[in-house]
Amino acid sequence: MSASTIDSVTATLHYFEPPADGSKPFIHINADPKTGVRPQNFETRTHQVEIENLRGKEHTVSLDTTGFQYFKRAVPHTTFENNEVVEKEYYPQSIELVKELTGASRAVVFDHTIRRRRPGEIEDTPDKRQPVPRVHIDQTEGSAIARVHRHLPAEDVPDLLSKCFQIINLWRPIKHAAHDWPLTLCDYRSVDRSADLVPTTLKYPDRDGETFSVKFNPGHKWKYLRGMEPEELVLIKCYDSQKDGKTAVFTPHTAFEDPTTPKDAPLRESIELRLLVFYD
Repeated sequence: MSASTIDSVTATLHYFEPPADGSKPFIHINADPKTGVRPQNFETRTHQVEIENLRGKEHTVSLDTTGFQYFKRAVPHTTFENNEVVEKEYYPQSIELVKELTGASRAVVFDHTIRRRRPGEIEDTPDKRQPVPRVHIDQTEGSAIARVHRHLPAEDVPDLLSKCFQIINLWRPIKHAAHDWPLTLCDYRSVDRSADLVPTTLKYPDRDGETFSVKFNPGHKWKYLRGMEPEELVLIKCYDSQKDGKTAVFTPHTAFEDPTTPKDAPLRESIELRLLVFYD
């Protein structure tokens, strides 16, 4: 069996360990410039997990069942070197793509992050982000609703919040296949919402947000698409306002060191776009 069609890998993931004093966990969005460490009041603990390679089985996952879905769609913008150009070119291309793939009536990009792995460098600033090796979920319900208030006109908010809305992360590799430190995602159906998730304050320079940290659960089912190419993307559901008890409403995820990564693989480069997605 070739590496590209290998069924699964065993890898190390970094899970949340609660603060010893019982206080609410927090983590800063920016790292300390001297140490390269993001200040936080909790620890992580490593666990060995099996991660299934979905290459050839992409149809077995979807946004509403597992919380994420793979697609093959190239876009004209491919450089990703200049944030202003990314916003001018890649944002509108991605908005139309997300509306097409989800059936949404409206989509609004509220930020993007370009990640390039730089071994040995400690700098981790908004302009120099690296892959995040910690299991997490980008939004809680409170922070998702706050995003609508923050990024949409005040007169539109009541109507938008009265209908279904989601926060979706559109993730794709840049320039070359993402063999190095790829992204793995956890099947929503394997998560125990009452036991696995811990609201965690995300401290920005000017405000507080909130994410979910994730505690280890041996029942978690992890997936990835080995060697994702730049024309491939994954939509990751960060939040969904639906409460029918069946629809996936979030997706734990993390970067991980893939033991099958070719020794000559270029370092990971990727872009993630976060969008508020609304439905009529």
